[in-house]
Amino acid sequence: MKRILSGIQPSGAFHIGNYFGMMQKMIQYQDESDLFCFIANYHAMTSLSEGPALARGTFEAAAAFLALGLDPAKTTFWVQSDVPEVQELTWVLSSLTPMGLLERCHSYKDKVARGIAANHGLFAYPVLMAADILLFQSDVVPVGKDQKQHLEVARDLAIKFNNAFGDTFVVPEAEIDDEVAVIPGTDGQKMSKSYGNAIYIFTDKPTLKKAVMAIVTDATPVEAPKDPDTCNLYAITRLFLGAEERAALRERYQTGGLKYSDVKKELIELIWTTFAPHRERWDHYLANPGEVLRILEEGAEKARAAAAPTLADVRKRVGLAYR
Repeated sequence: MKRILSGIQPSGAFHIGNYFGMMQKMIQYQDESDLFCFIANYHAMTSLSEGPALARGTFEAAAAFLALGLDPAKTTFWVQSDVPEVQELTWVLSSLTPMGLLERCHSYKDKVARGIAANHGLFAYPVLMAADILLFQSDVVPVGKDQKQHLEVARDLAIKFNNAFGDTFVVPEAEIDDEVAVIPGTDGQKMSKSYGNAIYIFTDKPTLKKAVMAIVTDATPVEAPKDPDTCNLYAITRLFLGAEERAALRERYQTGGLKYSDVKKELIELIWTTFAPHRERWDHYLANPGEVLRILEEGAEKARAAAAPTLADVRKRVGLAYR
């Protein structure tokens, strides 16, 4: 059984881009693989400097995953900072990482260009990500296109370490789902909290309606045929539809007479209905934080137990285990 690993940053309320881009996929994997899933709060520190916000976001991220169907009995689910082994491995890998490898990473440059303060954590982010992956001997890592280069860094470091010290790490494979690689926001850009274009999962209906009605569409007349493949509204709506329903919606677009406002109203109901049972579970976990904390504590114990053999092997091979 393949081991699949993925993490998500607790950088605020989760939106449907988070769900379809990563969370739904992880929940599906728990029934068919050895799933390792974590809340990447160390990574979030590169862009979130408010302690209370990070702590609250970490708890809410865990509650959201559980509300959406992640089963702690079927997976290893933990908070990154509860497994200190990852930081030791990060340092070991940092000592092997060529500066040029990190300097070529476009994510650092892109984030600095967007106004995020340049710091060592942001620059060395790919090494921490590599430690997350390699520590647990991950076979497959689902990533978005924007994280593909970081996965390649993890592969490079695994190979470099194995060549220098002997076979130690599994060289992970990236998995990119082109169907949901980039979830558009209400303005057509990638859905992101920082862009202000997100449609949130756990929200009230008036707020949901406001967000959906703000989805940008073109000025094609009602009676004219429309191209679903260039329509932001279709790209979002299709995520909630099965194959036959998608085909029917495409036909409505291409036939003519379709009102974007009608599709938006349909989308509001689709989103509201899809997440209705999860909203109830979300409310349950918020009202019972002790239950969430117990699950995370048990998950951290499982994660540390899984990490221990790898780190012990690494320490021996590099000379840190001198006794």
